[in-house]
Amino acid sequence: MDVREVFRNRRSIRKFTSKPIPDSFVEEIVWAASLAPTARNVQPWEFVVVKSLETIKEIARMSSPNGALIAQAAACLAVFCQDTKYYLEDGCAATTQALLGATALGLGSCWIAGDKKDYCQNIKDLLNVPENYKLISLIALGFADESPHPVKRDFKTLIHREKF
Repeated sequence: MDVREVFRNRRSIRKFTSKPIPDSFVEEIVWAASLAPTARNVQPWEFVVVKSLETIKEIARMSSPNGALIAQAAACLAVFCQDTKYYLEDGCAATTQALLGATALGLGSCWIAGDKKDYCQNIKDLLNVPENYKLISLIALGFADESPHPVKRDFKTLIHREKF
């Protein structure tokens, strides 16, 4: 899949099949995320891959209602960043690249917010994450059991030349 196809096909998937994800796919997704741009090349991110059904269901419960869909996923990728000046920007860039990496592999994914949510500390405790890290996002991963086609704004209407 070429890069334009990856951009065009990336969707937020909220329904997944029960088919497991190969570990090699998860490693490719984390590899893609690790190559994200980062302020001052700090690379503050760490990734927790969760495939245990019991833990996935607990993450879904903790992050409900928005994260309830994680319960159906074959895996959950939790993106954490050290508490640096640009942790949120860096973590969001890594999250985006993980989503695009999943799409390139034919997987569905959905970004569930982390930063500043009331469940952050509970997720950190569940996953045994050190205190100096912040939860940036939870990414539900799996083989899609839906094919949404939301209408996107025409990018040409978003362009402003020289001034807004």
